[in-house]
Amino acid sequence: MEELTDTAILLVSELVANAVKHTNSRVIRVVVTRPDERFVRIGVVDKARILPELAKPSDDLLTNGRGLLLVDALAERWGTDLYRWGKQVWAEVFR
Repeated sequence: MEELTDTAILLVSELVANAVKHTNSRVIRVVVTRPDERFVRIGVVDKARILPELAKPSDDLLTNGRGLLLVDALAERWGTDLYRWGKQVWAEVFR
């Protein structure tokens, strides 16, 4: 359970950092749900409709663009739900 918690904390940190860096949203909401006992879903909601993209390998990865790569490596699944008013980027961690 401790490993799940550590992973979830890191995912929240990366997803929130992405929203702060790449949107002008004045409000960013973190949503944590547990749809069933098998996994936890972490979502970060903002008002921007710009879809996140995984960085392509380059030298710039030394200082930038690692957030979603880390999310991709740590989460069992992740994705984006696009809404009329913004989006939610989410990641799932299984037990």
